This record gives sequence, C-alpha cells and structure tokens, in this order.
Amino acid sequence: MTLAAAAGHLTAHAHAHSTATAAGTHGFLSPTGVEIAFLLVGLVTFAAAVVTVTTRQLVHAALWLVVALGGLAVEYLLLTAEFIAWVQVLIYVGAVVVLILFGLMLTRAPIGRSPDADSGNRWAALTVAVASAAALVWVVADAFRTTWIDLDGPAAGTTAVTGASLFQNWVLPFEALSVLLLAALVGAIVLSRKADAKAGAEAVTRAGAEAGAVTRAKAEAKANADHPAGPATTDTAPPAGPGEGGDR
Repeated sequence: MTLAAAAGHLTAHAHAHSTATAAGTHGFLSPTGVEIAFLLVGLVTFAAAVVTVTTRQLVHAALWLVVALGGLAVEYLLLTAEFIAWVQVLIYVGAVVVLILFGLMLTRAPIGRSPDADSGNRWAALTVAVASAAALVWVVADAFRTTWIDLDGPAAGTTAVTGASLFQNWVLPFEALSVLLLAALVGAIVLSRKADAKAGAEAVTRAGAEAGAVTRAKAEAKANADHPAGPATTDTAPPAGPGEGGDR
C-alpha cells in the first residue's frame, strides 16, 4: 500500500466517523436549543393558562391570559411562523385582553377576589378539558402524520406563503369566518341597543317617580304654609268657687 493510498484510506475513515458522529448528535436524546426553548416556553404557557382559569380575581386572570397568549406567540416564532406570531400579539394580546380590561373598568364590575367566580364543578371542568385536549392532539397528529416540510422550498410561515395558502386553498373557510364575525358584530349591536332602551325606560320611570315625590312634597309644604296650625290649647277646669264642690 502506497503512502497516498494510506492517506486516502485514513481520510475516508475520518470522514465516515465524523459523519456518523454528526448523525448521532441529532436524536431524541440530544435535542437542539430550539427544541429545549420550545419545551420551556410551552411549560410556562401551560402554567399561565392554568392560573388564568383557576384564579378568582378577574384582573389577575386577564394579566395571566396575556402571559399565556404571549407564550403562544413565542411558540409560533420558534416554529418559524412569524406572521401568525405577530397576528397573535396584535389581535389577542393587544386587542382581546385590552378589551376585557376596558370592559371590567367601564362596567364597574367587581375586580377583587370573588367567591362567585368558582362554580364548584372543577372535576367536571377538568374532565372536559382533558378529553378536549386529547381529542385535539389526536386529530392534529393524525391530520399531519404524512405532512413533510420541503426544506428546499419557500420558508413556511412567512407572510407571502400564509397569504397565498389562505386565499388559494382556504377561501371558503375564510369567507365563512368573515360572515360569522359579521353576524356576531350585528348581534352585539342589537343586544346593546335593547339593553340601552331598557335602561332608558327604567331611568325615565325612576325620574318620573322622583319628580312626583318632589311635587307632592312641595304641595304639602305650601298647604302647611297657607294654613298654619293654631296655638296649642289645653283643656283646664276653672277653679272651683267657694260654694262649689268639696267638703266644707
């Protein structure tokens, strides 16, 4: 064996060894930094969601909901779905939670610790939550079992790819959701107008009752002023004369 052949053999062996080592470093027992971050953020998000549904203070629940929704946005970022992540932040964290807080403040709802916030059916709620989570995991895992990501194609989760998929493959569900949101908006307007009309009628009735009470009070005061009560008199018997009554 010549020196060149020996050198080539050693180079090939070293290359094979490095390739096997590199292949062995990526496995279930050796997760990457992104996978570790994904698991940690998932645990924080799950804990925040549990606190959100178990706390008895509405403001604290809304703030913990911010943490849970923000954690979901971070998960989307780790999955390279930047567009969905920013939509999560803008719509849910920046709009829905703020709407909840404004609703609590403007309606003067009790924001402290409320015993009525606990329905007492925790075990039933826990059972329903676990069953729903299991069904969701099973459906998602079965639906994406044969789905593969094309590493050579365009990056999945970008604005261009998401928009093209939304308006090419999912046009009908998108339009259905648009109609559903429009119906919800119209229903909210109708319900608010009915509530305003009922509150206005109650206010008019209350104002009329108060005006009637004030009018009666003024009439009674005027009648007392026009006909003052006379001086108080007491019935006293005149003194007995020398020839009347008594023993002499």
